[in-house]
Amino acid sequence: MPYLQLDTPFHHSDDDKRALAKKFGEIYSVHMSANVNRLTVAIRELGEGGIWRCSEGDPYPAGILMLDIREGRTAETREQLAWKLVGACQEILGFTNENLNVEFTQHKGDEMFHTKFGGLSDDWRAGEADKFDALSGKGAVAG
Repeated sequence: MPYLQLDTPFHHSDDDKRALAKKFGEIYSVHMSANVNRLTVAIRELGEGGIWRCSEGDPYPAGILMLDIREGRTAETREQLAWKLVGACQEILGFTNENLNVEFTQHKGDEMFHTKFGGLSDDWRAGEADKFDALSGKGAVAG
């Protein structure tokens, strides 16, 4: 955890998907004060006709970015993160404001199990990434 899942009706190259995952890691770890090593990204290509946005007229192809995160951040922080992630999807994959939504699901830390960190997660707290840095001697952000 966190788990960022992008469902897309479009085809994207492996290089673009890797670049988006890296950008998501950079944005998320800095903006949410979290250890980048906890982040998992899924990019699911549902293909043409696989995901639709309903409208007054005909439905049109659209994507959705689902973020499963630990609770504790303000609504303002989550909104700023969403705009940054949408910007990365626009820059790298060509999404627009018209065809991408973001949704958050928040969890308590003990609702997540992370083998790399020894089991159940702690609840998120401000300064967490800094604490990891001090313990590991490494930076929380790659790149």
